[in-house]
Amino acid sequence: MDQPSPPRPAVMIDVARLAGVSHQTVSRVLNGHPSVRTETRERVLTAVRQLNYRPNALARGLAGRRSRVLGVVSFDTILYGPAATLLGVERAARAAGYGISIVTLEQLDHDGVGDALSALAEQSVAGVVIIAPFTNAAAALRSLPDGIPAVVVEAGMSGALPAISVDQVAGAELAVQHLLDLGHSTVWHVRGPQNWLEARDRETAWRSTLEKSGAPVPPVIDGDWSARSGYEAGLRLAGDPRVTAVFCANDQQALGVLRAFHERNVRVPGDVSIVGFDDIPEAEFMSPPLTTIRQDFDEVGRRCLAMLLDLLDSPTNGPQTAAPRVAPALVTRASTGPAKR
Repeated sequence: MDQPSPPRPAVMIDVARLAGVSHQTVSRVLNGHPSVRTETRERVLTAVRQLNYRPNALARGLAGRRSRVLGVVSFDTILYGPAATLLGVERAARAAGYGISIVTLEQLDHDGVGDALSALAEQSVAGVVIIAPFTNAAAALRSLPDGIPAVVVEAGMSGALPAISVDQVAGAELAVQHLLDLGHSTVWHVRGPQNWLEARDRETAWRSTLEKSGAPVPPVIDGDWSARSGYEAGLRLAGDPRVTAVFCANDQQALGVLRAFHERNVRVPGDVSIVGFDDIPEAEFMSPPLTTIRQDFDEVGRRCLAMLLDLLDSPTNGPQTAAPRVAPALVTRASTGPAKR
């Protein structure tokens, strides 16, 4: 007969839930912060006693002991950008003599991030990297408990947390300007999902680049990062004789557009030029090879790790929060050419 598993030790999130307060409030009580009301303090301490919680407090667990392991909070995805970001962080950590412990979440919301940080705190990781490309992640990150050495990797985060990202706006400007310089009167856009910061930045830059050049701004075409959504967008675009240039928000969508154009006998780049974004490993083997925007994810990982280690070495000062963004690069291949005269 199997023996029942022993109950797991209580962690900080259990205390917060029982007391009906946030992680930050529990952290402040355990660290003796004077700004907590007496009633709240008593409620937290009562929860600590009821749960027999041993104050391996979140901030202490992360910052109190310098281990050789870093925590990474990410989300469950096989998309190239986030997966390549995670790989870049792992490579940089390994080169610096650190291992990583990864917690993947279905949703980067307040509760999910809190649970992930509690789990990493129990492992006494030295610091945390959070890969947070969603628009709704900002609120969860702003509510992190005090004292956590953390760096965010994503496109548009601003605020108290130090952040590293590729300059998505500059990348989209490169893509659109490349097509305009080839003589195309305007550029159509297959955008990414609107709950992604990268997709919003790329669409904003597409629009502003056209407006600054005096080119008309066509209706945007919805996509969801997948090749299927690009294929469906391509079927729509293939029947419009006004379309001579398309900027896709990622390379998978560009692949779908290429397939749709091939089926409808639209020549690339003879009839329509296409630019993608990311420079996935397969981009140079598409038919034709895809012009795209390359993101240097290894450089993102190196800068992220350097910022986190700087934060660990100087916890009172901390790194600058507005770090320079990693510059993207235009990779020109055979999917773009001069506009038809």
